[in-house]
Amino acid sequence: MSIKLFTITHKAFTPPKDSMYIPLHVGRVNAEDLGFLGDDTGDSISQLNPYFCELTGMYWLWKNYHEADYIGICHYRRYLLNENGSIFTETQLETMLKKYDILTTKLLTLPGSYYNGFKANHHSKDLITTGDVLKEKYPEYKIIFDELVHGPHTYFGNIFITSKENYNRYCEWLFDILFEVQKRTDFTGYNGYQKRLFGFLSEFLQTVWIRYNNLSVCECMVGMVGEKYETRKLKEQLAAFFEKRDYTSAENYFLECYKKRPDVLMEASDVTGELRLCMQIISTCKFEDETYGRCILDVFRDYHSLIEHFSWLNSAVTNFINGFSCKEDFEFMEHNTTITPVSIEIAVRLFCKDTSMQMEMVHELCKLCKTDNNY
Repeated sequence: MSIKLFTITHKAFTPPKDSMYIPLHVGRVNAEDLGFLGDDTGDSISQLNPYFCELTGMYWLWKNYHEADYIGICHYRRYLLNENGSIFTETQLETMLKKYDILTTKLLTLPGSYYNGFKANHHSKDLITTGDVLKEKYPEYKIIFDELVHGPHTYFGNIFITSKENYNRYCEWLFDILFEVQKRTDFTGYNGYQKRLFGFLSEFLQTVWIRYNNLSVCECMVGMVGEKYETRKLKEQLAAFFEKRDYTSAENYFLECYKKRPDVLMEASDVTGELRLCMQIISTCKFEDETYGRCILDVFRDYHSLIEHFSWLNSAVTNFINGFSCKEDFEFMEHNTTITPVSIEIAVRLFCKDTSMQMEMVHELCKLCKTDNNY
């Protein structure tokens, strides 16, 4: 049994040392050569990468790579992990693939239906078009499609490992659908994020394909390695605004970025959760300034100190709400003179879902502080 896992990338990175993992540069036809295997030779759709994302690599492997019995797709930042939290070795996969048809990500449970989640960040007409194409070309799949599109579950990331035979069948089905959807799609007015339509659609279609074909699935943890370049640059710019005490510009800049990339707050992008903390910092500064004429940025402005402070505050607040407060929480609340009633209220509203209890929680937490700090 031969197994090869292709690590999809569009930028330079350090690949795993295991030779089973092979870097594959997608969209290489319009990019600087990174020195990796590329998706722009032979039968290729490399030029469509702005619309198809990692699928240009998946297409290339389908059409041009025939040297392994089993094939897998991962990303330069995301890998399937074994039970010990490490990337798989070939020996481990040989055992797993004798038991399962496919290894992929944990099935996501969304807060609402997949349709509503798609509609929030994309154009719902494209999902409807996909359903129409599926009904025309593969009507036997339509019942499963409708069931899943109105349900809360989906796999994500186009990260999976399966036999090359399964892979080829899947790609033949998938690209037949997507190329027809492409013919019927008008991208006028789409931003860069929305133009990556087929990458997003394929994540859901993978779920449909697995469910319809009744494949035995091993759902694996996904390991994140580092953070996206765009996320790092966003954090650096926010840090610069905090250093200048300019939380208004920080807010405007964040909202501008979020409008272009609504996935920026997803766990896969905000690996450390710092961007959510930055939103909390901005909100706290705004309401502290309105209430006291001063804010925490008048006390300290260093980005890492701010992140550490609000992480501690959130931990203390959530522990108190859940009845798990410890000595360190009480000491933090009692001796930290930068904590204001405003900052406590914002934290409570974030983590206490029972709105009828929020103000009582704020009152009790404020009593833990030595002073009613108003700067």
